[in-house]
Order: sequence, then C-alpha cells, then structure tokens
Amino acid sequence: MTTITRILFFACVSLLTGNVIKAQDQDLLKLVDSSKGTEPAWAAAAFKSTRVINGQSMELLGKGVLDVRILHRFGLINDGAKELFGLDQASMRIGLDYGITSNLTVGAGRSTLNKELDGFVKWRPIRQSVNGGSPVSVIWVSGVTVHTMPWADTTRKNKFSSRVAYYHEVIIGRKFSNAFSLQLSPIFVHRNLVTNADDENNTWALGIGGRLKLSKRTAFVVDYHPILSGREPGTKDPLSVGFDIETGGHVFQLHFSNSTGMNEKAFLTGTYDDFWKGDIRFGFNLSRVFQVGKKH
Repeated sequence: MTTITRILFFACVSLLTGNVIKAQDQDLLKLVDSSKGTEPAWAAAAFKSTRVINGQSMELLGKGVLDVRILHRFGLINDGAKELFGLDQASMRIGLDYGITSNLTVGAGRSTLNKELDGFVKWRPIRQSVNGGSPVSVIWVSGVTVHTMPWADTTRKNKFSSRVAYYHEVIIGRKFSNAFSLQLSPIFVHRNLVTNADDENNTWALGIGGRLKLSKRTAFVVDYHPILSGREPGTKDPLSVGFDIETGGHVFQLHFSNSTGMNEKAFLTGTYDDFWKGDIRFGFNLSRVFQVGKKH
C-alpha cells in the first residue's frame, strides 16, 4: 500500500466513522437553541474561511454576506537572495464571493497568472448537525475559468471555447470537535484545449483538507490534492500548509505552497514545482466579510 493510498484510506475511515466520535467541546453544545430544541443545531466554523488554502472548504457564507478575497503568492524561496527568496516575484487573485442564502454561495475572481477569469456556484444540500442529524456536510461546487491571454499562434483559427475550462467538485466534511475538522473532495476538471494533442482533457483529483485549532484565533491548515488520473505531463501534486489568524472581520492566512495558480483548473493542471524538493512559495490569503444584505 503506497503512502498516498494509506492517507486516503485513513481519511475515508475517519469520515465514515465520525458519527461515533463524541465531540466534547462546549462550543458545539452552545449551538443548540433551547427554545427550538426539536430543530437541527448546525455545526459551524469547521474552517475559518470558505477556502482551506487553494481548495474550497466545507464552509459557506451567510445570507447577504459579501467576502472580498485577496490571494497572493510569491516566487520560489529556493531562488535565493538574488530574488529576495521569491519576494521579487508575485502572482495574485482578487475575488468577490456572495451568500445568496446560507446554503448557496456564488463567486467570481481574476488571476494575474494567465490573466484568467473564474466563477463558481457552491451549494450545500446536507449540513452537519450536532443533535442527531447528519454526521457530515455535503457541498457541491461547479465552476468555470476563462483564459484571456493573447493567442500564441494568431495565424490559426482560434475559438473562444478553447479558452474555457470547467470543474465540478463534491466536498464531504466533518467537524469532529472544536479543534479538528477534516474533509475530502473529489474534483473533476475538463479543459477544452490542452497543450499537446495526446494530452488528457479530463483530470481527476482528490482534495484533502484539514484544520487543527492551536488557540482561540489561530489554526494550522493543510490542503493536499493528489492527481488520480489525467495528469498534465510534468506536473506535481499541489500541497499547501499554513496558519489561519482571525482578527475580527478579517481572516489572514500565511502559507507555503508549491502551486502558483489559485483557481481549481490552474493549480490542478499547472503545478510544476515539487514541494518535497524545496520548490516552495510563500504566500498569504486575506478575507474580509461585509453584511450587505438582510439577515434571516
């Protein structure tokens, strides 16, 4: 059994047997509304943001909440002092996410890498309950990306559809306690145009995201996406580790990653650096939320 197979096996066992694990933390018990004891009491704040690091988390925005997100990734640390350990280079994505309902979020963004536009819809049909309901949350995400760089070969007939890629994802996650959350997310990416004629248009991956609370306002997070099939030649599995720091209405995250792309198509089919060989980029994600619509 390979190392990746062991990781996936034990992660699946953790999720499937999670309903027998009793969360001892009082924060979950506080979610129970004594005046509505027969109604579901939802588990909340499994992750402090709607993204783990690169990938989507099991969290959604509340109704009427606008999330302004700035994702920033520097160059390779092992480029050394001549590149100020990667700080001379930068790639970023800016996005706006909005909660239409507590179970439906939409978002759009623009990345400097390949000048890509992206948009997504995120829907939660099943939510984890702490008083006898579902032991896990299930979330569906569908998105599209559009490459807007000038065509490399302007002499051929280029179609707009060649700029487009799609992805679909199912997130299955559980907040085991106030300190620990885990999720698995099978992801499918389809690219209308690939680099070479014999490359695969379809890529399958499995996202693994985890959060371990360190203090009241800080947490350690891991975001790993092994590619299962349809790998773009020469690419590596995206791996990121980081720390969430909550400061009022902000969630500030410092992280280290081997990927430059910050949408699903980009980091799943365009990560060429090897984390285990020191090809690591320092970066940060900043999330600021605003209540712009009426609450329930």
